[in-house]
Amino acid sequence: MGNFVLVAGARLGAWAWGEVVPYLRAAGHGVYPLTLSGLADKRGVPAGQATHVQDIVAEVERQGLRDVILVGHSYSGIPVGQAAERIGDRLARVIFVDSSVPTDGESFVSAWPDGGAAVKASIAENRGFWPLAPAAHYDGEGLTDEQIARLVRGSTPHPGATLTEPAVLAGPLGELPATYILCVMPGADDAEPDEEVAELLNSERWRLVKMDTGHWPMFSQPRELAQILLNAAVE
Repeated sequence: MGNFVLVAGARLGAWAWGEVVPYLRAAGHGVYPLTLSGLADKRGVPAGQATHVQDIVAEVERQGLRDVILVGHSYSGIPVGQAAERIGDRLARVIFVDSSVPTDGESFVSAWPDGGAAVKASIAENRGFWPLAPAAHYDGEGLTDEQIARLVRGSTPHPGATLTEPAVLAGPLGELPATYILCVMPGADDAEPDEEVAELLNSERWRLVKMDTGHWPMFSQPRELAQILLNAAVE
């Protein structure tokens, strides 16, 4: 059996995986949902990009985990991809859930159309944090009103430096055993991965799985997401 380390996206913590965890544990796997520094129950802890990478590596080492399946959602694909390199032969697979992927020397916001200018300005205006998203941000993502309320209620402002500091990779990301889960609402136009992910999917070690749902599948389709994670763990 493997050991899942689950890392949710920006503004979220370990709590976001609450409906996914039971399915993974019922299948006999170890499951370790992780809150990154500065978020949720770790709010107030200073954090930069390197801090979040070290949070993940430290959890693997602290728990003495092997056969590790690292799972990164949204923003957290950036630190998870870096941590996957650093845990060496402890890694079984890395799974990116509708996430960003790290590029050496580039930040989470580097690829944004404006180069991250709007996010950086928002961070500067909010004392170093990316502020909370309003409920309307989650519209059209396959979520119920109750699920949106949980997302809004559980979110915390995100440490800005983690979004603007560059990733550091020692080798090509395509050499890691990886699964990319692309979430696309039925009828949406952007049904294919972006150029960066598409290039990585040319690697023999990468797999693509699509989900017919929005960007927060741990809320909108937790059972379906858990099954995809379980399938990927045995590839």
